[in-house]
Amino acid sequence: MSKLDISIPEVSIREIRLGSITGYQGSAKGLVNESGCGGLKNRDRKFQQCAGCSISKAACMVTLIQDAAVIIHGPVGCASCLHEFNFTYYVNAKPRRGIDNPTQRKIFSTNLKETDTVYGGARKLAKAIREVNERTNASAIFVLSSCASAIIGDDIESVANEAEEEIGKPVVAIYCEGFRSTVWTTGFDAGYHGIVRKLVKPPVKKDNGLINVINFWGSDVFTKWFEPFGVKPNLITPYSTVEGLAHASEATATVQICPTLGSYLGAALEQEYGVPEIRTAAPYGIIQTDRWFRELGKLLHKEDVAEQVIKEKKEQYLPKIEELRKRLKGVRAYVTAGSAHGHALLNIVGDLGMEAVGASVFHHDPTYDGGDGAADLLERRVRDYGDVPNYNVCAKQEFEFVNVLNRIRPDILLARHGGITLWAAKLGIPSLLVEDEQANMGYEGLISYGEKIVETLENTEFIENLSKHASNPYTEWWMNEQPDTFLKEAKTEVI
Repeated sequence: MSKLDISIPEVSIREIRLGSITGYQGSAKGLVNESGCGGLKNRDRKFQQCAGCSISKAACMVTLIQDAAVIIHGPVGCASCLHEFNFTYYVNAKPRRGIDNPTQRKIFSTNLKETDTVYGGARKLAKAIREVNERTNASAIFVLSSCASAIIGDDIESVANEAEEEIGKPVVAIYCEGFRSTVWTTGFDAGYHGIVRKLVKPPVKKDNGLINVINFWGSDVFTKWFEPFGVKPNLITPYSTVEGLAHASEATATVQICPTLGSYLGAALEQEYGVPEIRTAAPYGIIQTDRWFRELGKLLHKEDVAEQVIKEKKEQYLPKIEELRKRLKGVRAYVTAGSAHGHALLNIVGDLGMEAVGASVFHHDPTYDGGDGAADLLERRVRDYGDVPNYNVCAKQEFEFVNVLNRIRPDILLARHGGITLWAAKLGIPSLLVEDEQANMGYEGLISYGEKIVETLENTEFIENLSKHASNPYTEWWMNEQPDTFLKEAKTEVI
């Protein structure tokens, strides 16, 4: 892998850095083979229904830092969807970090107007930084770019650096405007790029009892898992503090729940500060959970502890998993999620004895920033459980998703993101949405998820009634077309 360039303010986008794609129709095995031989080519679309904006992905990492403030440098509409993170912080702060009185998130907009797009918004941004500092006394201020500020060419980095000298606190420019990348997860990379550049400090001393865990805001399973090894998790970045992030360089290792989320930060911490990254894919499903604990034990030089943990957990949980397998054998499941979590759900489907009849994921990374194939959960899934037909990389294109779902008619839809399950309901297909990605991890998570699937399949009356009265906005013509109708032929090179 090429070296990450932390010295520049703008992160290299995934299309260039990793060769990521957003258009593919085929099978999981075919995609793995094309990725492995270096022949993977993206298929652009002649028509798109929607697109994901990188701003929200960068914001979901930085707005949940306890003592930080965020300024969206753009029209106020670009910040209008970020209020949801205030709710997320409030709901999860206590169970995740024991925060009894969670504070309102500090999210602001420079509210660029038409005249600002003519004369520039740099002065407006500088004034906003001063005002936000006075009003919030935040320990760090993040400035997120928007399409408007990028088009007019505002030098956000220079304004941020001047303001940093003036107020004596980190002011971090994050370049995450929507048109910068077609791969929505570049927003995660942009947020972490700014954090590594401006917040993480060189280690004063290594802490052998601390492991960085790059994750979202779901339940914490790692504190309990790490106890037998004598270490504790440093959960980042949601609910971190600016000071806590500064010491991420002192951890003994880094693990991540999802390479789609944390590939960049894990690689950057290893490259810049020598914090080794556990490269094996996250622990979803029995086989991968075994691998993950063994890799953790190897890194900590506690292989015997890892084997004991695996033995005890299997004795406790395998009988229940076997019961679930009997109940779910032959159930045809379709999966939709972001790339890595989609692969994780396919692992769970395989372990529960279900048949994976297809998947719709939002993008595909043929490689990861750490440069190790062990992080490729899709490749492991194909090797461990077999191929997945009807594998669609669709960049959130619901018209393709509905077309495939209507053709396959699975017994159940398993989803990671809200809003998608509605389409299955309209077709009378039972669906399960579990947004807490960590609740599905390990042996315990396999049981929890399996029980939810059983419950979903046993309670279908509402879905059946809804489908009788729901209307489909897509025409009969489209529902009879091939789902890859609007996918162009693959380019000769990824640019």
